[in-house]
Amino acid sequence: MIFQQQFSLQTQGRGTINITREVDSLVRSSDITTGLCHLFIYHTSASLMLCENADPDVRSDLERFFSRLVPDGDPLFQHVDEGVDDMPAHIRSVLTKMDLTMPVTNGSLDLGAWQGIYLWEHRHRGHQRKLAVTVTGE
Repeated sequence: MIFQQQFSLQTQGRGTINITREVDSLVRSSDITTGLCHLFIYHTSASLMLCENADPDVRSDLERFFSRLVPDGDPLFQHVDEGVDDMPAHIRSVLTKMDLTMPVTNGSLDLGAWQGIYLWEHRHRGHQRKLAVTVTGE
């Protein structure tokens, strides 16, 4: 059996948004009890991550690390059509992930105790982001 649903959300600019509940809700509505959930984001300047969900300092530290690794306004970058964060946002997305695959057990996501699903917006201004959830199994 296969279930697929798209959803959108508005970001507020660079940072992370916990989307675990939204994804798990779609998994639960799929009527699939055992299988896999694949999550995909349709953008090249935002990404997805499975990350620590108890201490927000983890996500803040990741943001600081990526700011050091891929600084905005670096003169190395030629692609600046949408501003100084344009190319860094694309690089951040390539270095992270635009999709995740997670197990489905007993009709819901089967994540670790301290895992959450996050959309990571890499642009400074907010954007409408579109995602697809595909659940396969029995």
